[in-house]
Amino acid sequence: MISIFQMIIYFSIGIFSGFMSGMFGIGGGSVRTPLLYVAGLPLLDSYGINLLVIPFSSLIGAVTHRKNIDFSIAKYMIIGGGLGTLSGAFLVGALPTLTLAIIFVVVSIVTILGVHLERIFPKIAKKFKPNMVLIVIGAFFLNFLTVLRGGSGGSLFPPFLKALGFDIRKAIATSLFSTIFTASVGIVVFWSRGNVDFFPALAVIVGSVAGSRIGSLKSLKTEPLWLEIGLSILIVFFAMIVLIKSI
Repeated sequence: MISIFQMIIYFSIGIFSGFMSGMFGIGGGSVRTPLLYVAGLPLLDSYGINLLVIPFSSLIGAVTHRKNIDFSIAKYMIIGGGLGTLSGAFLVGALPTLTLAIIFVVVSIVTILGVHLERIFPKIAKKFKPNMVLIVIGAFFLNFLTVLRGGSGGSLFPPFLKALGFDIRKAIATSLFSTIFTASVGIVVFWSRGNVDFFPALAVIVGSVAGSRIGSLKSLKTEPLWLEIGLSILIVFFAMIVLIKSI
């Protein structure tokens, strides 16, 4: 039986991760999964709850950012991302915890490189041009990798879109909208395996919805450069927490 104290902890995790989701367009998994794991849940259960929460928190964020959503791009991200999520969700159950933690760190590093690609490798960044095939294939592999760390592509979509030339606000908005659908695909697999603990999930969902709304409003008032810097610091910090706890 889960105590009231534990429910408060899960609710607080929801508030914080939801805020970060709305603020940075990352779906919240880069924050929520490590915190749930540190709070005592098995890593796969943390993955399952994270996926269950994402559609709710991302919906709130997407509504707030609706004017910046590029629907013509989002539909291709949903197609490729949904297929990638489904493929990764079936594989992740067979991998040991330490392997999942290492994947979490590697994907986090790739995420940060994507955010700052234009500054670090400007010549490479200019070669990326948005087109249907690139977006579908890119979304597939990004979601496949992200599900291996319990996410839905939300942490990689903003850097991916930014690398294709989108400004950070449009990248965040389109990411939030797309992850509503890509996360929903993975939920079915994790739920069928029993990796979703209902009461912790409920507390996290309620907190995440409230936090996402607050974070989205704050994001609209924040300079793009600070959004990029904040996102990078956040991802590195929590990736290290997962790795340390898994060793």
